[in-house]
Amino acid sequence: MHAVHVVGAGGIGCAVGYALRAADVAVTFVEANSAKVETGRRDGVSVDARPALSAEFLHFEEWNPLPNVPVLLCTKCYDNAAVLAKLPADATLIPIQNGFENLLLARGHAVEGVASFVSECERDRPHTRITRRGELHIGGRGADLQRAAVTPELLRALAGCELFRLVEVLDISPIKHAKLMYNAAISPLAAAAGIDNGQLLSVTAARKLFFALLQENHRILRAAGIALGKVGPFYPSTVAWILRRKWLAGIMAKFFEPSLRGTYCSMAGEIQRGRTEIDNYNGHLIHLAAQTGTPSPLNRTVFELVTKMTAERATPSLAAIAAITS
Repeated sequence: MHAVHVVGAGGIGCAVGYALRAADVAVTFVEANSAKVETGRRDGVSVDARPALSAEFLHFEEWNPLPNVPVLLCTKCYDNAAVLAKLPADATLIPIQNGFENLLLARGHAVEGVASFVSECERDRPHTRITRRGELHIGGRGADLQRAAVTPELLRALAGCELFRLVEVLDISPIKHAKLMYNAAISPLAAAAGIDNGQLLSVTAARKLFFALLQENHRILRAAGIALGKVGPFYPSTVAWILRRKWLAGIMAKFFEPSLRGTYCSMAGEIQRGRTEIDNYNGHLIHLAAQTGTPSPLNRTVFELVTKMTAERATPSLAAIAAITS
């Protein structure tokens, strides 16, 4: 098959790119971090304790994509504009992102991926570790998968991967919106509080907010008439049913908390760097809520909090989210 360009050598990009290299696919990583490009050229890409695999690394400024080279977009949503400005109109683009971003939505790509596994990459080296196993869903975006000729070959290359389980779906929208329901609750709260995902369940104040935000997210998506798929062990409707029964939600929190210790949301550390994907997560939900007249008070409060903290590059703390409940 053709070489594949993976734009963004972060947690998801390195994991997916490593899986392709393990299947003998030629991979070029495109990355804006010069240190990561340099170490990648020298040491290759690696995941956990697995042997490093060689791959080509290009700095984003040097990258000139060609129409016949498939591009896996594994950047944060706020970097989309720069990437899309370089892409030929007929490039085969497969985003693997969690958020919703208008420029990308308007482009009309046929296929998209959603990762439910958690992968944390070192800042200046293309070495990542899988901290929570899960799936990589790949599916059509209002179109048949066959519209992108490279996709069946990519699926075959990823099918034997040991890092995550590949799940092919006809329509990616229910999966992506279900992932949004979770991400728009986990990321802003964990990032603002400066805690890991496990502490969202073990710290009482954080847990109450997390559960309330999950319920609000579910209401917004259902009111918008959006079908929700299964990400993780339960369907979103089952999660909403559990959360309405506080005694059961408490039991489930104690059950899941150990597996989440030491795992961090995708927004972790972004507040201090001055930009986050809050527009692409909670901002998108607020927009959906406004269209249907659905109340979204928690999303609005969290959006304002993270926006303010990001503008100030404030230090995350539990006190930041405690203010929401006061």
